[in-house]
Amino acid sequence: MDIALPVMGGLGLFLYGMNLMGTGLQKAAGDRLKKLIEVLTNNRLMGVIVGTVVTMIIQSSSATTVMVVGFVNAGLMTLPQAVGVIMGANIGTTITAQLIAFNLTDYAPLAVAIGVGIWIATSRKRAKNMAEILIGFGILFIGMDMMGSGLKPLADVPVFTNIMISLKNPVLGMLVGLGLTAIVQSSSASIGLLQALAGQGLVGMDVAFPILFGENIGTTTTALLSSVGANRTAKRAATIHFLFNLIGTILFMTILRAPIEALITRISPFDVKRQIANAHTLFNLINVAIQLPFASLLVKIVQAIVPGDDKLEAQEAKFLDPRIIETPSIALGQVKKEILRMGSFAIDNLNKVQLAFVEGKYSNVDVILEQEQKINRLQREITDYLVMLSNAPISDEEHKRVNIFFNIISDIERVADHAENIAELAIERKENEFPFTDQAVDELHEIFDKVNEAFKQSLGAFETNDESLAKGVLRLEDEVDILERQNRANHIDRLNKGQCLTGSGIIFLDAISNLERVADHSSNIALYVLDKNKTSPKNI
Repeated sequence: MDIALPVMGGLGLFLYGMNLMGTGLQKAAGDRLKKLIEVLTNNRLMGVIVGTVVTMIIQSSSATTVMVVGFVNAGLMTLPQAVGVIMGANIGTTITAQLIAFNLTDYAPLAVAIGVGIWIATSRKRAKNMAEILIGFGILFIGMDMMGSGLKPLADVPVFTNIMISLKNPVLGMLVGLGLTAIVQSSSASIGLLQALAGQGLVGMDVAFPILFGENIGTTTTALLSSVGANRTAKRAATIHFLFNLIGTILFMTILRAPIEALITRISPFDVKRQIANAHTLFNLINVAIQLPFASLLVKIVQAIVPGDDKLEAQEAKFLDPRIIETPSIALGQVKKEILRMGSFAIDNLNKVQLAFVEGKYSNVDVILEQEQKINRLQREITDYLVMLSNAPISDEEHKRVNIFFNIISDIERVADHAENIAELAIERKENEFPFTDQAVDELHEIFDKVNEAFKQSLGAFETNDESLAKGVLRLEDEVDILERQNRANHIDRLNKGQCLTGSGIIFLDAISNLERVADHSSNIALYVLDKNKTSPKNI
C-alpha cells in the first residue's frame, strides 16, 4: 500500500491537472479554436498542422481523434481530411512528455499558488482562464512528483527488478505499454508514469522504448470505442488512427529503433526522462513524414477493412455528435448550424402554407405536417445536446449562448406550430369550401409576405450576428401588427356587409392571428441577437 497509494494518487492528480490545464487552454482559445478547425481543407499538410495545434490546446490526442470521429460521423469532415488531423494529433500529444522532461516539480506549488491567487482576486474571464492553466500545470507536476516518490521503493523489490529485465523483450514491452494505455485511456498519463519510473532510475531506454511503442497503439482504443454505433466512415476514421500507429510501431520495432535510439541517447546522454520525451516526439514526427505521402493508400486499406456504403445513416440532426462536446466552442458552432437547419424547415413550411391556405394548393398540407414532426424531433435532439453541453466545462459567455440557443429553438418550434395551425385551417377551408374575396386574398398575401420576410431576416441576423438586420425585423414586426389590425377591421366590415361567409371570416381571422404570432417569435429571435431578449420577449 505504501507504493500503490502514492502512485494511484499521483496518477489521479496528473490526469486531473492535465484535464484542468486543457480546459483552461480551451476556454482561452474560445472561438479561435472553432476558426482553426474551419480553415481545414483537403490539403493534408494543413490537416496535420490543425491536428497538432488543436491537440496541444486540448492536451489529448484521444480527445482530438474522438472529435474527428464525431465530425466524420456528422458528415462535416471527409475521410481524407480526417487522416491529416489524426496524424497531427499524434504530434500534438508529445508536448506533455516534453513539459514533464523539464523537471519543473520545484515550481509546481508556486504555479498552483499564483493560479489560485489570480482565481480568487479577479472576476475577469481571461484571467480566470489563465489561472486554470497555471493550477492545472502545477497539479500535473505535483502528481508526477507523487508518482515518483511512490515508485522509488520498487528499486529494492526483486520481483519488480525481474519484471523490468523481462520487459527488455521488445514484444512483451510493447504489449505492456499497449495494455497500460488502454486501461488509463491516456497516452500522456502512461508516458508520464514511464517518465516517473525513469526519474527514479528504475527503467532505461532499452526497456522504455518498446513500452513507448505499445503506448502509441494503446491510445487508439479510445477512438475505436467511440466509433461503436457511429457510421461506417467514422469507424474508418478510428481504424485509420489504429493502423497509422500500428504501422509506425512495426517500422520502429524492425528498422528504425537502433538509429533513433542512438540519436536520442546522443542528444540527451544522461537524462532518461528527456530521452523518453524525445523518443515519443521523434516517433510521431517520423511516422507522419513516412506515412503522410501514402495517406490515400491508407484510406483505401481502411475502406477494404470496413467495407460498405459511405452514405450517412439516417439521423434527424445532421451536425450534432456527442463526441464534439469534448471541444465546447466547436460544439456550439455545430448547434448553431443545426438551429439554422431547423429554421430552414420552418421557412419552407411558411412558404408552403401560404400556397395551401391562400391559393388552395392543398397538396402542400401533408408535406407541412410531416415536416412539422421533423422540426419537433430536431427540437428534442438539439435540446438534449444543449443540456449535455451546458454540463461541460464551458465559460460564462458560452453558458449565455447555450441559454439563447434554448430560447431560439423554442421560438422556431412555435413558428412551425403556427404554420401547422394555418395548415389545419387550410384543410377546414377545403372541406367546407369556404371562399375568400379578392380583397381578402390580397390582404393575406401581403401579411404572409411580410411575416415570411421577418422570419427569414431574424434567422439571417442570428446566423451573421447582424444587428442592423435584427433591427429591421423589429420594424417588420411593427408593420405586421398594424396589418393584422387593419385586416381584422376590414374583414369584420366585409362580414357586416354580407360580402363573405361567416366560416370564411372565422378562419381568415384565425390565420392572421397565427401570422401575427409568427412575427412576434421572429422579433424574439432578433431581440436575442441584440441581447435584449431577457427584457420582454413575447411568449405565445
